Amino acid sequence: MSLKCGIIGLTGSGKTTLFNCISNNRAETHSAAFAGNKSNLGIVNVPDRRLYEIDDLIHSARVVHTTIEMVDIPGLTKGGSQTEGNRFLSDIRNVDALIHVIRCFDDPQLPHPEGSVNPMRDREIVDLELQIKDLESVEKKIVRLDKMAKTGDKDARHGLEVLKSLKNHLESFQSARTAPIAPEDIRFIDDLFLLSFKPVMYVCNVDDPSATRGNEYSRKFVDAIAGEDAETLIIAARMESEIAELESADDREIFLADAGLPEPGVNRLVRAAFHLLDLQCFFTAGPKEVRAWTIRKGMTAPQAAGVIHSDLERGFIRAEVMKYDDFIRLKSEHACKEHGKLMVEGKNYVVGDGDILHIRFNV
Repeated sequence: MSLKCGIIGLTGSGKTTLFNCISNNRAETHSAAFAGNKSNLGIVNVPDRRLYEIDDLIHSARVVHTTIEMVDIPGLTKGGSQTEGNRFLSDIRNVDALIHVIRCFDDPQLPHPEGSVNPMRDREIVDLELQIKDLESVEKKIVRLDKMAKTGDKDARHGLEVLKSLKNHLESFQSARTAPIAPEDIRFIDDLFLLSFKPVMYVCNVDDPSATRGNEYSRKFVDAIAGEDAETLIIAARMESEIAELESADDREIFLADAGLPEPGVNRLVRAAFHLLDLQCFFTAGPKEVRAWTIRKGMTAPQAAGVIHSDLERGFIRAEVMKYDDFIRLKSEHACKEHGKLMVEGKNYVVGDGDILHIRFNV
């Protein structure tokens, strides 16, 4: 299951520095908007200690993390949606969720494009660029539905009402994700891939000394969006990039301890992004590997089997399921069987986060 998070922000916000901390690819950082000619794509492991705890009990040949894709979108500027930013905004259209990096640090060597650091203003600039592009898409579909409604198409007439309401919402400088659209009416906008409809989380990129508690900039930002349904993380991207460049795990641990951090902030970011996409993991475990697999919450056992291979979904018979907590507590599959903690589930079983599955199938 390939899902993408797009990292967005004004130029100079530190988003590419953040991307380099978490990605297997390294991207060149720039101080000017659109200095790069394309977005950067990286594959990111989702940290999960449970994999190693399972492996400690069965000693597999390898441990395989699940992954998500991160796309670093070149920096936006005010008015960018109408000029050079078009190609980059198109890249945003193809991601599933947004990580919006907010600059919360001063640096005379990296001038802010707006002349000063102001997190709420910066967020509004980026939001406006997304809203402008969404408004263009909505207006085009309104024209199409209007023609259909005039022929007597009742569904098109209803869709027209939904889109006109959304148009008013966008014109009021509000993002599409906050529009009062009924769940059954989402179908009228699904094909538009609206930029401001995507779920979003914020990363306040702070200076090194503020890595643990944030600073005045980040506190004001967090207070300002307190009423919104969006997660905010505090990360010092420059320091995190220095940690990521250390080759020795021991050196990284010492660096983190000196900074007062229990773990790299980017680990928290990747896990938060994983949940932002409404994803969870199940595990398979055997002599060859312990592996995490990505599924959407609510998927059934056959659907989960299909993530491993389409043949497993097509020929699904049953799933043998152990809960992660039970397996760790009892320490073996045999013990789980003896204590009635290995369940045999059918096609309607909804897979839980951390389930350890063995799929039985016949093709």
